[in-house]
Amino acid sequence: MSDEKIVPKHRDKLEALDNLSLGISIAVALGLGIGLGILLKNLTGISWTLWIGVFYGISAAILNVYKAYKKAKKELDKLQDDPKYRFKAQQGLYKENDDN
Repeated sequence: MSDEKIVPKHRDKLEALDNLSLGISIAVALGLGIGLGILLKNLTGISWTLWIGVFYGISAAILNVYKAYKKAKKELDKLQDDPKYRFKAQQGLYKENDDN
């Protein structure tokens, strides 16, 4: 057997769908939050309860973005040890502080 890793045939498509799901999850979170707010407003008759649902929807959308950020950061941190990028960092091609 060879030491090469087996790469799934449709890996690129699955990664694209995973990135697309972030936008969908934001829209769904906002929609559910607004729906919850309207439901609360209709059940209680108090108009400010709508904003409770809106707040929950926005909070859920922000949480989804944060989780996606953490996942992307973890994947980029794996590239830090990649020899292809380490060589460029050693040559000074990637500088964190540019004092020009």
